[in-house]
Amino acid sequence: MSKSTDEGAVLSWQSGPRRMVTVYLPLAIFIFILLFPFYWMTITTFKPNAELYDYKQYNPFWVVHPTLANIKKLLFETSYPRWLMTTMLVAICSTVLSIFASVLAAYAIQRLRFRGANAVGLAIYIAYLVPPSILFIPLATMVFQLGLFDSPLALILTYPTFLIPFCTWLLIGYFKSIPYELEECALIDGATRLQILRRITLPLAVPGLISAGIFSFTLSWNEFIYALAFISSSEKKTVPVAILTELVQGDVYQWGSLMAGSLLGSLPVAIFYSFFVDYYVSSLTGAVKE
Repeated sequence: MSKSTDEGAVLSWQSGPRRMVTVYLPLAIFIFILLFPFYWMTITTFKPNAELYDYKQYNPFWVVHPTLANIKKLLFETSYPRWLMTTMLVAICSTVLSIFASVLAAYAIQRLRFRGANAVGLAIYIAYLVPPSILFIPLATMVFQLGLFDSPLALILTYPTFLIPFCTWLLIGYFKSIPYELEECALIDGATRLQILRRITLPLAVPGLISAGIFSFTLSWNEFIYALAFISSSEKKTVPVAILTELVQGDVYQWGSLMAGSLLGSLPVAIFYSFFVDYYVSSLTGAVKE
């Protein structure tokens, strides 16, 4: 009995350090690397210029005399509130448009079973792999020809070019996990395809829709290349572009306002994630089992 107890203690002692080295230490390093930029943004936002440029007297990793001057300058001396509203409008409209088109495309490919459906699904996914920078020139030509240059509508209509392919591919896989027998029963009872989609498929696919929505909203919010090329007016710019182009004057970087704008610009995405994180996790694991 004593021997088995000693062996158990040895195994427990060995498993404890092993778990610390193989699980907790890598996890702690990963969390540190992931969260340190946000910590640096936060402390820089509340640092006065005296602390920001004098590391000999002040600790660069802490704030001695916090101030709201950088946030005040950002909100009241720039067009940041308007930039934020424009970014929100573009992200929401692009997300809604992309999810609507992706739902119809994914349902048709997965459920209608027409000839060449698999090839169409593969082509849509391959379209997602095309870098946005390659599509930049033809999209720019269309934007100029349609008279949409320097308008948020240009971004709302171009962002779905890279959002719809991925969302469609994601929803195809999620619709596949929903038992087809449920729709067959509805068809026998006389329901139309649109009624089945609205009353049966979509309620069961809410986690997948949330996952696609989070993906679309995040990419639309952070997109830079199209927003930089298609918008020239200062008041119509989105947050990622405006922070870089309006708060950097020549070789002078207004670091306090830059970090404040980056911090405030990341909050809507973080709040969006926090509300739907459970649906996002369930969409990854699969909410419906046959």
